[in-house]
Amino acid sequence: MEILVQGFWQALQLILRGDPELIQISGRSLAVSLLATLLSAAIGIPIGILLAATRFHGRAVLNVVVNTGMGLPPVVVGLVVSILLWRSGPFGALQLIYTPSAMVMAQLLVALPIVAGFTRAAIESIEEEQIDAFRVYGAAGLQLGRQLIQAAWPGVILAVTAGFGRAIAEVGASLMVGGNIAGQTRVLTTAITLATSRGEFPRAIALGLVLLGLAFLVNIAFHWATTRQGTLAREIGHQQFR
Repeated sequence: MEILVQGFWQALQLILRGDPELIQISGRSLAVSLLATLLSAAIGIPIGILLAATRFHGRAVLNVVVNTGMGLPPVVVGLVVSILLWRSGPFGALQLIYTPSAMVMAQLLVALPIVAGFTRAAIESIEEEQIDAFRVYGAAGLQLGRQLIQAAWPGVILAVTAGFGRAIAEVGASLMVGGNIAGQTRVLTTAITLATSRGEFPRAIALGLVLLGLAFLVNIAFHWATTRQGTLAREIGHQQFR
């Protein structure tokens, strides 16, 4: 209990005095995870729609890949990205290993299956009659995709927020490809791991509280913004079908 009290007190002190290292680490965590989430949404949402609303050769294989990816251990992702970006690897010339860019790649691969899988489930929950109505009114291709996203908007929001949660909470892959270098690639999760390994439990608790707080606030802000946008989009969609 004493350690928990110390952790809460240290977290409060770090926040109130605007600890430079905490601000730097928190900012880097948000930047890396938000970018990885945006990229995973840009790729994963179309994949989810494709799997749920179309039939094509190789669909079963892609479904298996997505399902496997949703439960893929992050350390495996870290291993694959490390091999690809290592100095002797296929993309070693880019010199991305132990950089924030490498961490974005790792978190992207971790979050992508989550976004695709949740989006697929959201689109599959739409009644077939509603999808047929979209097609009757001429929706096809990108337009049909937009209509499906609007119809399944709460589920799509859940897919993206789940992807963000997976990305910002990721430790293993970020540690492997980023190296936890102070001032360069250290993020909240890897800083917590380091503090714990040193026995600095109050600081680890403080960093953990900050991580939870940031994740909570970002999810609230993201949910509010996208829900408002979704409402406007649905209104526009209804007007188009009148």
